[in-house]
Amino acid sequence: MKEITIYTQSNCGYCKTVKDELTKNNIEFEERLTNEWEKEWNDLAILTGMPTTPTVCYEDSYFIPVRDFGNPQQLVEILKHFKKPTFSESKQVLEKIKTLNYSINMALRNLTQKIDKL
Repeated sequence: MKEITIYTQSNCGYCKTVKDELTKNNIEFEERLTNEWEKEWNDLAILTGMPTTPTVCYEDSYFIPVRDFGNPQQLVEILKHFKKPTFSESKQVLEKIKTLNYSINMALRNLTQKIDKL
């Protein structure tokens, strides 16, 4: 497995849980505390729009809790089976925008149905 970088905070319990799960599964990683890697962390938070720890970087992809994985075990499975996309970046972005549009539409539809019941 290629190099994994995980951005954490020293007082983050969930960061410790994720690191423990990676270690338990013999997945090596480099830990970077956000306060020690402040510029790099700020750039990453701006890029993803989610200043959330732990953020895991692997093969130019970023994995963030809730957005990309629901629990540490799921992150381990993602990392173990990750394959870098073969599609162009523009095609990937277009598909992600379509998925995002669909998800927003469904959320608004569900909200409207709940409001209509009131």
